[in-house]
Amino acid sequence: MRSRRRKPEKAAAAPRRSGPPNSLFGEILDWMLAPLLFLWPISIIVTHNVADNIANQPYDLALADSVRALSRLVTLADGQIVVHFPAPPRALFRADQDDVLYFQVADEQGVTITGDPEIPRPQGVVGPVGEEVLFRDEIIHGEETRVAYRLLRPGGGDESPLVLVQVAETRNKRSDLASRVVTGVLLPQFAIIPLAVVLVWVGLSRGIAPLNRLQSLIRRRRPTDLSPVAPASVPEEVRPLIIAFNDMMARLEENLQAQQRFIADAAHQMRTPLTGLKMQTDLALHETDPEQLRQSLAHIAESTDRAAHLINQLLSLARAEASFEKLYAVEPVDLGAVVREVALELFPRAQAKNIDLGAEGSEAALLVEGNAVLLRELVKNLVDNAVKYTPRGGHVTLRTRFAGSPILEIEDTGPGIPDADRERVFERFYRVLGSGVDGSGLGLPIVREIAELHRATVTLDANPAGQGTLARVVFPRTHLQAPPAVQGDVYPLG
Repeated sequence: MRSRRRKPEKAAAAPRRSGPPNSLFGEILDWMLAPLLFLWPISIIVTHNVADNIANQPYDLALADSVRALSRLVTLADGQIVVHFPAPPRALFRADQDDVLYFQVADEQGVTITGDPEIPRPQGVVGPVGEEVLFRDEIIHGEETRVAYRLLRPGGGDESPLVLVQVAETRNKRSDLASRVVTGVLLPQFAIIPLAVVLVWVGLSRGIAPLNRLQSLIRRRRPTDLSPVAPASVPEEVRPLIIAFNDMMARLEENLQAQQRFIADAAHQMRTPLTGLKMQTDLALHETDPEQLRQSLAHIAESTDRAAHLINQLLSLARAEASFEKLYAVEPVDLGAVVREVALELFPRAQAKNIDLGAEGSEAALLVEGNAVLLRELVKNLVDNAVKYTPRGGHVTLRTRFAGSPILEIEDTGPGIPDADRERVFERFYRVLGSGVDGSGLGLPIVREIAELHRATVTLDANPAGQGTLARVVFPRTHLQAPPAVQGDVYPLG
């Protein structure tokens, strides 16, 4: 037995990612309620700021009037700033029962002429001289205070000294008014938001009611009912899903029909070796000649081997038709190692027919992503088919190589396959007429079934070296393999 190797290939694996499915009802409800709950605190902040502005406006007007009234009392007499109060100042500016009012008249150096010195002087640019009243917020005696102020020249000329007039008021009435505004706005929201949640819940429940009816319709079906669901009976958004579901049901029905045909064909194929086995057994029971008895036993053993081979192939086909990603591990598999194992296993059969069985491959792993058990079955069926059809003294070569993607080739010097039969040989239980080879007709269908599970393609061509067949399996290119290096020398496998 011979084999060739090449230098190593690089391999890397990437993790699979998966995630659990989400509830459509929950997703829609989350996307509707989450923004609402997020915007609600923002609306509270905005409402509070608006309420503060609303509360400031009337009280600022009153403060501005107080500043203008106090400004009219400021005069200039003999170069001195004088304030003439018609009544006691405390009676004018401290008559409010909710808030404390302060007033101050100061010169341009900040010296208080009259009033409350605790009112701080404005920082930076004070403002223009004239009738305009400005406002600012201050802290007086630890309380938030609103201050209105203006600059004036009592003498009227540019040489007249500047006078700063200020009136301040604590913010109790303002805060109370702003609180009443915020409360009046937010209290209805406490009732509206739960009501909105309930209405959204009811609306979504009614919106997905057609899906619930569709679920009930599918649940009431009998297990054998694979008829399509009418797309017109479901909402427009669900129609693509129903169309895909109907397509899946159609494919499932085709698979079930194919399985029924396969069971019938398998029963027919099993009947042939069992009938022969029964006939040979009956003959052996009535045979008295030792030589004829030995021949009958040999025929019984041959029929038993055929039946066992057929049963093994049926089991292999059943494994290939199963959901192999669910039942079998999908992992990087060394295609070259699988080929060498199969070649060693079938070497005695090839040697019995004086067939030169050889393997050519890479020293390093030529990786494909799949299941090692099924890939081994694929290679074994190809080699078994080649050894079976190759006459005594022929050649069978197993080859793995990389040409843009991993490739497996089985080359034999058998009688070859007619062009008209190269596609039909993949049908179950089909045999090439006139081949003179006794087979079950399941080897190549198993190969194609496993190849399709691994997204690979299988072709049967004439051997370019002359008589025979070249079977080629081309696997999809993935991240697992890199092009191999220079081919090495021939070496023995054992």
